[in-house]
Amino acid sequence: MRAIIQRVKSSQVTVNDKIIGKIGRGLNVLVGIADTDTDVELDWVARKCLELRLFPDDGGGDRWQKSVQEINGELLIVSQFTLYGDCRKGRRPSFDRSAAPDEAAELYNLFVQKIRASGLRVETGQFGAMMQVTIENDGPVTLLLEKEFGQS
Repeated sequence: MRAIIQRVKSSQVTVNDKIIGKIGRGLNVLVGIADTDTDVELDWVARKCLELRLFPDDGGGDRWQKSVQEINGELLIVSQFTLYGDCRKGRRPSFDRSAAPDEAAELYNLFVQKIRASGLRVETGQFGAMMQVTIENDGPVTLLLEKEFGQS
């Protein structure tokens, strides 16, 4: 599983010119599901998204002291199978490692449920749709989380 997490001042996702998800301060999370992903990978990435200290404390210092949970932030979670695009050969990406759409949708929805269990406000994109994502990145702070089958 791969996730690009971005600390944001705000973020929104639009489908067919209609805003379907919008958040304020928190995390924009782009999620790619691999064909080998299980609950183990989902749990690890969900925990990291919720617990990583990516926000400064209330004193306004530069050190990142607080997690999205500690600031009562919001999350926008968007499925993005292209995170598993392999561009090493040729001129067209290969998506062989991406999970099949039915399996990916099920795991994506389960991932969203795990994040929602935190009690934070969670918005989502629309799985499989062409989406426009607007991100007001804060910092900018952008990190790659990756948990592959068999990694400890």
